[in-house]
Amino acid sequence: MSQTVREKLAAATLYGIVDLGYVNEDSLELRTQQLIDGGAGVIQLRAKGCELDKILKFSQLVGSVCRQAGVPFIVNDFADIAKQVSADGVHIGQDDGTLAAVREIVGGEMIVGRSTHSPEQAAGALAEGFDYIGFGPLFPTPTKKGRPGIGMENIVGVQQSVGAEIPVFCIGGIVPSNLAEVIDAGARRVVIVSALLTAEDVVGTTRACVDQLKDLNS
Repeated sequence: MSQTVREKLAAATLYGIVDLGYVNEDSLELRTQQLIDGGAGVIQLRAKGCELDKILKFSQLVGSVCRQAGVPFIVNDFADIAKQVSADGVHIGQDDGTLAAVREIVGGEMIVGRSTHSPEQAAGALAEGFDYIGFGPLFPTPTKKGRPGIGMENIVGVQQSVGAEIPVFCIGGIVPSNLAEVIDAGARRVVIVSALLTAEDVVGTTRACVDQLKDLNS
């Protein structure tokens, strides 16, 4: 029996983000395929500051690669574009409105994720009905300039409470050299962005991270 999108989300340990801050437009499909070939279980397109027509185009390109590979495809921020390209999900931040407002656009089947930055926000996202959360940034990260890291002391508590119900993906400044530390702190799923997209060997670096995360959710 084939897995549903939510089952694939639950099985994913590494969530990859194709971020236009690190990927040229001409390399979108290649980077997406490389992340997938390395074992990323979910792919998100993040195109901050881009024009809507370009985000639509990029979503179609990345979504097509993900669809062919059977990997869930998530659009960052833009629920209307996620619906238009038949994405598997949309991800929104703390300041991007309510789950109910997103559901009015995308319906009840699409995955909706929320960025959270504290145990209270994580608990709130679970109570509101989000399908998964990002929890962080654990460390300062160039993708979120000016936002301090929240540290790792709350990972275990959030994993035990929220993570017992929905997937929790730790995010923010995670790189291969600190991944073991993040896992030891209680993380079971992670998002890695710049360290993968800028690696000399994207497939190999992604695969090495996936191997470190192996068996954590079995």
